Amino acid sequence: MTLGYAASKDQLLKRLARVEGQVRGVARMVEEDRYCIDVLTQISAVQAALDKIALGLVDGHARHCMQGKGEAPTDPDDQVDELMGALGRLVHR
Repeated sequence: MTLGYAASKDQLLKRLARVEGQVRGVARMVEEDRYCIDVLTQISAVQAALDKIALGLVDGHARHCMQGKGEAPTDPDDQVDELMGALGRLVHR
């Protein structure tokens, strides 16, 4: 079985590395005693980047895994429960 993001794994890893760099940049801003609002703005950018990555993973999961090509449960009700649980965790930070 393959995962929903298998075809775009390299792109996903590049995006995650970019976010990692953004987080290091936020830490550097704190070390340099940068203005609070500037730090918060960068944190918001990191969150937006992670949200975009997560949305891409949800899309891949729905298009691949939930259509019987991945590791999702086979029962449609279980699939919906699993997906809604994952989405619930994403929006309730």
